[in-house]
Amino acid sequence: MKMEIAKYIDHTLLKPEATKDQIEKLCAEAKQYNFASVCVNPTWVKLASELLEGTDVKVCTVIGFPLGANTPETKSFESVNAVTNGATEVDMVINIGALKSGNTELVQKDIEAVVNAVKGKALVKVIIETSLLTYEEKRIACELSVKAGADYVKTSTGFSTGGATVEDIKLMRETVGPDIGVKASGGVRTAEDAKAMIEAGATRIGASSGIAIVEGYNK
Repeated sequence: MKMEIAKYIDHTLLKPEATKDQIEKLCAEAKQYNFASVCVNPTWVKLASELLEGTDVKVCTVIGFPLGANTPETKSFESVNAVTNGATEVDMVINIGALKSGNTELVQKDIEAVVNAVKGKALVKVIIETSLLTYEEKRIACELSVKAGADYVKTSTGFSTGGATVEDIKLMRETVGPDIGVKASGGVRTAEDAKAMIEAGATRIGASSGIAIVEGYNK
């Protein structure tokens, strides 16, 4: 069970003040617990890739983070750069303002820019920032992510007004169907939280409390 739950977790450190020592510690913990990935800011991708070479722990990074308001061209460049530095998973933030303005064409183009930039080289997870969206907007964001060819939809950056909820995970799973991943991120801190998200349909958990979650599973 310990290894099983660990493989759901993206061991995450995205604080702007994160230091090299902290990233090194994160990667050491990821190796020890055999997490699915480490999720770090783009500046740390090369270091994380070097530290995790030879393991099956992936290197995940964030694109257009945390606001999502960059242009598609910028997100595309950022994604290519991340893959060049060793990332094999990218979590991109959608253009939230475009979605709320009803400009679904731009939202889809924005996601496609990243998907096309890293096709065959990295998984793409689309952060829809659920706390800022209405029920209908969440549904539309998930549908556009599927149309654009994304591999996952993800709840939150962890830097906005709220995180993952069971209700949102259920809605996202229902909308994308069985073949697209759903990542619960933001406020998932305990084994109980993780269990609830997985039962609701999550196939990945983004958490800075990955060790506590794994240890909680083994009590």
